[in-house]
Amino acid sequence: MEIHFAPLQGFTDMVYRNAHHRIFGGIDAYYTPFVRIEKEMAVRPRDKRDVCRGSDITGRLVPQLLTSDIKEFKYLVTLFIEEGYKRIDINWGCPFPMIAKKGKGCGILPYPDKIKLILDEMKHFPEISFSVKLRLGYEDVNDAFRLLPMLHDYPLHHITLHARTGIQQYKGSPDKVAFARFYESCKIPLLYNGDVCTISDIRQINKDFPQLDGIMIGRGLIANPALGWEYKANRRMEIPELYMKVALLHREIFDAYAVRLQGEHQLLSKMKSLWEYFFPTVERKLHKRIMKSPCITDYLKAVDELLSR
Repeated sequence: MEIHFAPLQGFTDMVYRNAHHRIFGGIDAYYTPFVRIEKEMAVRPRDKRDVCRGSDITGRLVPQLLTSDIKEFKYLVTLFIEEGYKRIDINWGCPFPMIAKKGKGCGILPYPDKIKLILDEMKHFPEISFSVKLRLGYEDVNDAFRLLPMLHDYPLHHITLHARTGIQQYKGSPDKVAFARFYESCKIPLLYNGDVCTISDIRQINKDFPQLDGIMIGRGLIANPALGWEYKANRRMEIPELYMKVALLHREIFDAYAVRLQGEHQLLSKMKSLWEYFFPTVERKLHKRIMKSPCITDYLKAVDELLSR
């Protein structure tokens, strides 16, 4: 079963993906955080840099777009084609209110007519293999299930289904009963997404849904960057090796951002943000020292103390 690294805005950019691939691996596909049109049919320069294939070392990067508009869809697909991509993922799963309330991300799920327009437009790009990322629904847990007969009419590479609704965001437990209903009827390759944090979680999902084609993991792979490798190797990574590799990952990310970002404040803020998910079981005192560090020197000392244990 394949392991796909879910895109997380602010975390899994080119710097992180390349470092993770080089140091940990175990991933069958990486995804860019969604690219969208901002104003005047333009994409943010940093998003363009992030999808530049020349900077990608993984060789398994899939760009993801977010839109509910045909014109924007054409623009973004063309941008990705110009970069040489053959696969594109469409984000109809983002639950954040500022996105969903505009009818984008999971906010489009109650509107099958809008979805059909984009699916029809895919036919104009036969060289591209499209996949879609969904939630069970926006407010209604049956939205995605009602879309399934229509999705069957299109040659999708796969569907990734997060087993929550949009209004849940990441609260509560994934609804595996609703996921099972979708799984049992789906004729398209299907990936599970939602609260996968350990090898045991992966194995349980595989046991519950043996015909799955893969699992997409986001926060679980940030918390434990070795998770994909551990699943493929069928064993836990030894703690000394894990800490050594996390130290290498941290240093590579730190050095890359030190070149790209302006000033100590930006760099410190960026690095601290990674610890929102990194090692969630770490001793609270050490985590607090990292997050309260007033300068880079203190920050690096706190990180070194943690990772040298």
